[in-house]
Amino acid sequence: MEILKSQRLNNLRYDIRGPVYEKSLELESQGYKIINLNIGNPAPFGFDAPDEIVHDIILNIRNAQGYADSRGLFAARKAVMHYTQTLNLPGITINDIFIGNGVSELILLSMQALINEGDEVLVPAPDYPLWTTSVALSGGKPVHYVCDEAAGWNPDLADLERKITKKTRALVVINPNNPTGAVYDKAVLEGIAQIAERHSLIVFTDEIYDKILYDGAQHHPMARFVHDTLCITMGGLSKNYRAAGFRGGWLILSGARAKAKSYIEGLTLMASLRLCANVPTQYAIQTALGGYQSIQDLVHPSGRLYKQIMLAHERLTAMPGITCTKPKGALYVFPKIDLSQFRFKDDNEFVYDLLAEQKVLVVAGQGFNYPQPDHFRVVCLPTVDELNVALDRIEAFLVSRHIGS
Repeated sequence: MEILKSQRLNNLRYDIRGPVYEKSLELESQGYKIINLNIGNPAPFGFDAPDEIVHDIILNIRNAQGYADSRGLFAARKAVMHYTQTLNLPGITINDIFIGNGVSELILLSMQALINEGDEVLVPAPDYPLWTTSVALSGGKPVHYVCDEAAGWNPDLADLERKITKKTRALVVINPNNPTGAVYDKAVLEGIAQIAERHSLIVFTDEIYDKILYDGAQHHPMARFVHDTLCITMGGLSKNYRAAGFRGGWLILSGARAKAKSYIEGLTLMASLRLCANVPTQYAIQTALGGYQSIQDLVHPSGRLYKQIMLAHERLTAMPGITCTKPKGALYVFPKIDLSQFRFKDDNEFVYDLLAEQKVLVVAGQGFNYPQPDHFRVVCLPTVDELNVALDRIEAFLVSRHIGS
């Protein structure tokens, strides 16, 4: 008898490492060199973690042999607490902070501690797909609210509130946004907070890219606006500090914690069940948050990240049949394809054929739970020269499939 996977997995996807990615591995095994623009992993593109972070992990490695408190090392949590004070988020204590094996683990733990079968959680479309998957894996129903491309990919507040039902428990905000590169307007964030408080919803806010901002864009922490309901903020080392493989993340409780005692007990239990987050990386958190913020050099107009993401945006928008909202943050561009101009039916076919013909790997917009089949995400981590090669190939592919060619 065949052993079947859990039925909860049947409709879930993670296309960043999905079937097209598996096809790229097959092509690599045949000797082809693939240009990988599918995953926001800084290290393979020459972005190293700051030396002082690596030094502190090495220096403390013998101290990291045993389990830590399930919430995390005191010094690491205190560093996060001090960081919240620099963001003007008063009243957050050591016990409001949990350290995890990256934000990914904390997302899943926080959903498992909350959701009963059939509960609904509002998730943006497009989204980072782990949010949708974690809700469903926990027995809940992800309900996607629209982010409006015409409004700089800001959430559509009317659509968000319209989708709230008696089963809705929480809403998710991803700001700066993956995959669109949007940095949400202050008024929009205030509006989301008001909706959440009006309907007694928990606000989960993913702020892993909060320091990766371009052209003077300002990031407003969601926790500043949420007071009468619970707010849970996620952050970590993976992007701002280019330490994705170290798996260091944190979760911050703020707002109406007194109303959420039972849930916080559940969250504490979930943290205890995995014993603790990896200890060596926790010794780097204080250094990361308190040290020189080298990410500022990378996002400055003279910096590498800035030059790369602006090049990608400029070149893509110059291609016939492609439009793209200029990113204000994060590591990605999210172009739109005018399908009426090309000989492929949707973004999935575009991504597969681009890989097969040009050996460039990107991710279809549908992989981010976007309802329209006409977008794709490009990771802007390669050097300018490497990006130009990839963009040349994307352009050549589009020309070859253009109806007028």
